[in-house]
Amino acid sequence: MTIKTKALEVLDREFLSLRCKIVEVAAALDRIARAGGECDDPRIDQVRRSLELVAQPREAADRAEQVQLLFSLPYDPQWRQPRV
Repeated sequence: MTIKTKALEVLDREFLSLRCKIVEVAAALDRIARAGGECDDPRIDQVRRSLELVAQPREAADRAEQVQLLFSLPYDPQWRQPRV
């Protein structure tokens, strides 16, 4: 079995779910756009940047990691300390 065949098998298995998720994202962005007004919230920039990461060529095999890091907070070495 070649790599190409394996990739096609994964695509066959994932395509409908992937298509559904992409349509959900597009619909959410449409609802935001139709709501009117300014949306200069940093979260919308995160969404846009994440879509750019996802659209990168196939050679970028760490897209999921990059997107996760984009939405993550910076590490805080004091995270276990109670805040006063």
